[in-house]
This record gives sequence, C-alpha cells and structure tokens, in this order.
Amino acid sequence: MLPSIGGGAFDVPRKRRQSCLPVITLLVVLLSASGDALAHAVAEGDKGYIQEIYGVHLMPFMYLGAKHMVTGYDHLLFLLGVVFFLYRMQHIAIYVSLFAIGHSTTMLLGVYFDIGINSYLIDAVIGLSVVYKALDNLGAYQRWFGFQPNTKWATLIFGFFHGLGLSTKIIEYEIAPNGLLLNLLAFNVGVEIGQLLALSAILIVMGFWRRTDGFLRHAYTANVAMMSAGFMLVGYQLTGLMVS
Repeated sequence: MLPSIGGGAFDVPRKRRQSCLPVITLLVVLLSASGDALAHAVAEGDKGYIQEIYGVHLMPFMYLGAKHMVTGYDHLLFLLGVVFFLYRMQHIAIYVSLFAIGHSTTMLLGVYFDIGINSYLIDAVIGLSVVYKALDNLGAYQRWFGFQPNTKWATLIFGFFHGLGLSTKIIEYEIAPNGLLLNLLAFNVGVEIGQLLALSAILIVMGFWRRTDGFLRHAYTANVAMMSAGFMLVGYQLTGLMVS
C-alpha cells in the first residue's frame, strides 16, 4: 500500500513547504517539448520507417519501443507519481508490473484488432492519470471523500489507457500485416526495456533525494507541480481536439 500522507507526511508548516526547483525545472522542460512529444506520437523518421518496412524486423521494433518509452513524458510522469512514495522493491515491482500488464494488453490488442480511439481524447485521459496520481500522493481523496481508492486497480486501469494511446498512434501508420504480430511483440519488449531503464534512473534520483532533510517538504511542491503538468497535458489535448 502507498503510505497515508493525507495527515502525515505533509503535516508541516506552510512556510516550510519550500520549492523543489529540480523537479519543477524537469516538468517545465517536459512541457516545453514539442507537441508530438507530449502525446504518444512516433517521430517522423520512425513513422516513415514503420510505413515502409515489410516482414519481421524484431530488433528495429525493439529499439522503437524502448525509444518511445524513454521519450514518453506522460508515461514517465505517471511512473514518477506511482513510485513517489514506494520504498520497497517488492512494492515497486508490483505496481510497475500492473502498469506494464495494462499498457501491453491494450497496445497489442488495439493494434492487432485495429481498435483506435480519437488520439486527443485518449491522450487527455492519460494527462488525467498524472493528475489522479499526484492528488493521490497528496492524500486528497482521503480528505475530500473519506476513503482511499484502490491504488493497484487504478494503476492497472490507467495502464490500459496508456496502451490505447500508443495503439491509436501506431494504427495511423498502417504497419504491414506481414509479420505484424511478431513486430508488435518485439515493440512491446522494447517498451518494457525502456520502462526499466527510465524507472532505474527515476529510482536512483529518488533514492538520493529521499536521503535529504528536505524531501518531505519538497515532496508536497513536487506533487503539486506534477498535478499542474497533468492539467496542462489535458488542456493541450482538448485544445487540439477543438481546433482539429
């Protein structure tokens, strides 16, 4: 279970909630990236490659999958929120596995059975997943509604949406049906490799940060910044929907 922080970790004087400049700087950099980077888009060069190839190409698709995860800022923000207050590796493994199961399931099935959803809508939901996790870390649901949502189920369900976001984009690129299943499996393996690499980097930074005296003070600001980033992602996608 995630630690209950609604009446614990953040019960510090308001004046001690100092800004967490490294985290805020990171969020600003992420949100100042290109529009394609904020969604589940594939780079133009990769898009051309996907459209032109025919047959089984395992290693290239593994590379594309890993690249997508490492540069998928909405994925990384959500993963950061998930592991923010997880200290034991067994708990981290459970939550990350649930996210991977959800993400892999809808990505594979969505592309294989050609199930697409409006990319702006699905990416707006993914932005909301970041908002949800930040509010969860702030203990908002306990204070507002008097109960704690099941965090494992939430992680799995939002994993489904993250996978749908990617499958929707891949469908647009019309991958050749020859070798499709094996290429998708290779892509998914790459996604999981990328996720492990990104998660390792996040955990290393979090490990150093947690050992500092100001972690609990800065954690409040970091999650507020994360929530704001999620709302910005939602606003960006809904704006794109209205003007498209």
